[in-house]
Amino acid sequence: MEKAHDVLIRNLGEHTGLAEEDMGEIRALTFMLRDFAPNEDFIRQGDEPEHSALVVSGMVARYHLLGSGRRQYLAFHLTGDLPDAQGLFIDQMDHGLSALGPASVAFIPHRELFIAFRRRPTFALAVWRETLRDAAIFREAITNNSARPMQTRMAHLFCELFYRARAAQLVRGNRCRMPISLTQLGETLGMAIATVNRTLADLRRSGAMDLRDGELVVLKWRELQRLGDFSPTYLHLKRQSPPHA
Repeated sequence: MEKAHDVLIRNLGEHTGLAEEDMGEIRALTFMLRDFAPNEDFIRQGDEPEHSALVVSGMVARYHLLGSGRRQYLAFHLTGDLPDAQGLFIDQMDHGLSALGPASVAFIPHRELFIAFRRRPTFALAVWRETLRDAAIFREAITNNSARPMQTRMAHLFCELFYRARAAQLVRGNRCRMPISLTQLGETLGMAIATVNRTLADLRRSGAMDLRDGELVVLKWRELQRLGDFSPTYLHLKRQSPPHA
């Protein structure tokens, strides 16, 4: 497994030019690594945060817990992401985070991060950009769930996750791990389970993609991109690296 500090440096380097001194400051941080089982929470709504989380391997989900006990999934986070960077600036978490499949997460003390930010403002700006990219993903999700037809909505989500996985070097050929259940897809996209099944079947029939056994396979990228009305500009990645075909 790649070391936690290298994972963070690689991810921040996707949108910010880090000097050697910035990378040295990151390597000096304390990273407390923990492994989580599928669907295990590691941050809950109402927690008072003292650490920031870094996804070292696997995939995690950000969600709101509703009064009924159901979840509304807000975003998914891949290796290298800082899914709760906002926790640096708030007193109480207004959302939860859980592992999807098996995941390893490193926790960095806030007090160390604030000291590092004062020493290396470029590092602070890079983490700030992470929160801005999160906000852009949230805005896109609102548009996706409220304004796009069901098939376009699901195709767009698959495009985003595949594109981000490729940037994080998690794609092998035309495949990437995506341990999202059909129920979780419905709770992400605002669909009943019957609609999830029907929409996924339609996308499979298009020949653009498949999703089985926790793996997304993109067979025709341009067709999936067309079906999802997807443009990656909102992800604000420094290196735009579209998949082939």
